Amino acid sequence: MRRFPVILSAALVAVAPAGAQSWTSADQTIRRIFAEGMDSSQTYRLAQSLLDSIGPRLTGTPGMKSGNDWLVRMYTSWGVPARNEQYGTWRGWRRGISHVDLLTPRVRTLEGGLLAWSPGTMGKDVTGSVVVLPQVTDSAAFVAWLPQAKGKFVLVSFPEPTCRPDADWQQYATPESVDRMKEARTAARAAWQRRVSATGYSTSLAAGSLGRRLGEAGAAGVLTTRWDNGGWGTRRVFGDLRQVVPALEFSCEDYGLLFRLAENNQGPTIRLRAEAEPTGEVPVFNTIAELKGSEKPNEYVVLSAHFDSWDAGSGATDNGTGTLTMLEAMRILKKVYPNPKRTIVVGHWSGEEQGLNGSRAWAQDHPEVVNGLQALFNQDNGTGRVVNLGSSGLVGAAGFLARWMASVPTDIARFVQFSFPGAPPGGGSDNASFACYGAPGFGLGALDWNYGMYTWHTNRDTFDKVVFDDLRNNATLTAMLAYLASEDPQTVPRDRRVFESGPRQSARGPGGFPSPTSWPTCTPALRDASGYTR
Repeated sequence: MRRFPVILSAALVAVAPAGAQSWTSADQTIRRIFAEGMDSSQTYRLAQSLLDSIGPRLTGTPGMKSGNDWLVRMYTSWGVPARNEQYGTWRGWRRGISHVDLLTPRVRTLEGGLLAWSPGTMGKDVTGSVVVLPQVTDSAAFVAWLPQAKGKFVLVSFPEPTCRPDADWQQYATPESVDRMKEARTAARAAWQRRVSATGYSTSLAAGSLGRRLGEAGAAGVLTTRWDNGGWGTRRVFGDLRQVVPALEFSCEDYGLLFRLAENNQGPTIRLRAEAEPTGEVPVFNTIAELKGSEKPNEYVVLSAHFDSWDAGSGATDNGTGTLTMLEAMRILKKVYPNPKRTIVVGHWSGEEQGLNGSRAWAQDHPEVVNGLQALFNQDNGTGRVVNLGSSGLVGAAGFLARWMASVPTDIARFVQFSFPGAPPGGGSDNASFACYGAPGFGLGALDWNYGMYTWHTNRDTFDKVVFDDLRNNATLTAMLAYLASEDPQTVPRDRRVFESGPRQSARGPGGFPSPTSWPTCTPALRDASGYTR
């Protein structure tokens, strides 16, 4: 029985031999990349170390800095020069243990935890009754009510009437039942939004200014939930740097329990112990590694993925898998293609979740890379295999991407669909930090694997959600694209698509983000937390 995890691990990473594949090119380097990436993959070992041992990587936390240092050690062990490059500072914060229990009218340990950057309880147990945000006529009435919040935990989010995914309702319920549920939910949500609006304060699902005002009035804490009617994960995201009392995010089910008990005057009381420590202003870093070009060192191929995460889970699919794709691709390249024609850089960005800050800052600080960029490949939408690749609105890039993909073995290339000329990234991930300059930054769009419903920004975003066959595929594909872009004797042109004037419906691009209908402007990076709001 003790050998079972080892046997299971071996089964999870077993792959077909390289000789069984369908080759579209006689290029021996492509074949060596395939063999190294598919037969000798290190993705499982790297993922376990990063996601289980290092864990989540919230910007400004010790976990993020530990992750930066881990990346440098890994690259150094492979003989790849790497460094942590500071781009600014952020509000430091250290999460400790948190625990919350329902004490009355019955006992239950609740599924909930602190939102990012929330203050804790200073090592003490805090017990208080739970109340619902009141229904008031206007902000004056809300201010008059505020003294009643003192010492209490206030529920500030909409309580979902059902925590079954909509897909279950569609599959099992009658059409009439589905319609009634959705109509009732829509009406109830609108009524809740009016209730919040009447207070005169706003809430961004995680108790922004409303939470702060309740804290100033002496509330013991602010209780929230965020659930998108489609999945099971508990979202603990959108932390507010200005929060003055503990803000807790609950699962859909346990938040609903507290809300119903409070709404029906059944006396819910909870006990909270939450350890959290602000650590002051701390430096924040991007981790950069590179293989220097042998013939065109001032032209660049960039592998791109954000390294930071939210910290309810392990940041596995957002964006540990993108990180591991680029890490493993660079390992493969160092072994198979150590002297590239163009310089190959990998950027593991910080602060993406706060507005692409790390990649924006790096693009601003390194105009030589932006100006000399041959191609950037970015991956940031879960663990699925890459199935979308477009030329990001660059009309001359299509031929290059098509030519490169023609050299990729059929077993990988057959999954990938193209969109040409496509549209520039809409700001959903870090390739937008380069594409806004007109540089060739391409997104590797992947299969969903219920990313938006299940793991994206939730406490379910953990190691076990990684699909290693797809991760291995993506790392191998990325290494091939980097090699082919580096070797291409021509430079990818930057002619931009001209968009029609006037309103136009946006399509959904790779990763589910809306595709823009005009070229974005390059937004300066926020290099400290002074202007950060959620």
